[in-house]
Amino acid sequence: MSIENIEDLRVLVETARRGTLTAAARVLGVTPAAASAMLKRLETQLGERLFERSTRALRLTPEGQILLDYASRALDLLEEGEAQLASQRRSLVGTVRVAAPSDLARSVLLPWLDEFVAAHPGVRLALSVTDRVQDVMRDVVDLALRYGELSDSRLVARALSTTRRVLCASPAYLARHEPPRSPEDLAQHNCLTFHVNHKRHVAWRFEKDGAWTEVRVDGDRDADDAAIAHQWALAGAGLLYKSELDLVHDLREGRLVRLLPGWQGEHYPLNAILPSHRFVPARVRALVDFFAAKVRDLSPQKPGVPGARGLKR
Repeated sequence: MSIENIEDLRVLVETARRGTLTAAARVLGVTPAAASAMLKRLETQLGERLFERSTRALRLTPEGQILLDYASRALDLLEEGEAQLASQRRSLVGTVRVAAPSDLARSVLLPWLDEFVAAHPGVRLALSVTDRVQDVMRDVVDLALRYGELSDSRLVARALSTTRRVLCASPAYLARHEPPRSPEDLAQHNCLTFHVNHKRHVAWRFEKDGAWTEVRVDGDRDADDAAIAHQWALAGAGLLYKSELDLVHDLREGRLVRLLPGWQGEHYPLNAILPSHRFVPARVRALVDFFAAKVRDLSPQKPGVPGARGLKR
C-alpha cells in the first residue's frame, strides 16, 4: 500500500530527530496522540514497524532507517520546490543548519554569517558551535565545517583551505620568555593544549627541509574548547599551536607572534561536509560557495586538497 499522507512522513522524520513523539508533536503543532496515530497509520500502510518502542525512548528499526533516509531527502526536495515557487525573485529561502569548530566560528565565521544572512533575508541560520565532530549522516546538520583529513568515503566534501597549524605566542609572553629556536625547545615552555577528536593534542609536528620532527608538549592548561586555548594565548599564558585560519586576524594585528621561523607546522585542511545521499538545497550550496570565496580571500594558502570530492549540483 502506498503512503497516503506526507504529514505522516514529517512525523517519522521529526521523531527520529527529537527522540520522542511528544517532542515531534510539539515541533509539528499537533497533539502527541495525533502524532502517535499518524505514525501507526504509516506503519500500517507500509506493513513494517519503523520504531522499537520502550518506556524511555524510541529507536529506529532497520526498516525505519531506510525510510528515514528517503523521507528526509523527499521533504528537503519539497521544501526547496515550495520555497522557489513562493519567491518571485527566486531568492534563497529556508533554514541552513551549520556546525562549525568553536574557535573558527568565533574568530572568523560570525561576521561572514552576518553578511550572508543580510544578503539573503529569506535564509534562517541555525548554528551549532562545538569541537565535537558532528555526524552529518545522523545529526540535524545541512553543512559541517571540519578540520583534518577525511576518513568517511560516504561524505560529500569541498576543500576550502589547505591551512597549516602555526606556533605562536603573545608579545606579553615573549617579553617574559626567550622564544624557542627549535621544536625541542618547547620542553622549556608552557604549551597550551586543547582536545582534538576527544583527546588532548600534545604531539606537535614540524617540518624543515622535508624532514618532520615530532615533540610531546606539556603545560598547566588544557581545554576541550580550542577557543579557550586561543584566549589563554592572547592573555600571555603560553604557546599555542593551531590552525592559521583561526589565528589570521591576531597574527596580522600583532596580538600573536609567529614562532620558529624556518619550520612549518603540519597541514590541517578545512573542508565543507555534507551527507552524500541527501539533496543539497540551493541555499546550502550558496553558503558553501560564499565560505569558499571568503576563505580564499583571507588565507595565504590556496584551497584545494587532493582527493576531495566536489558537491553535487
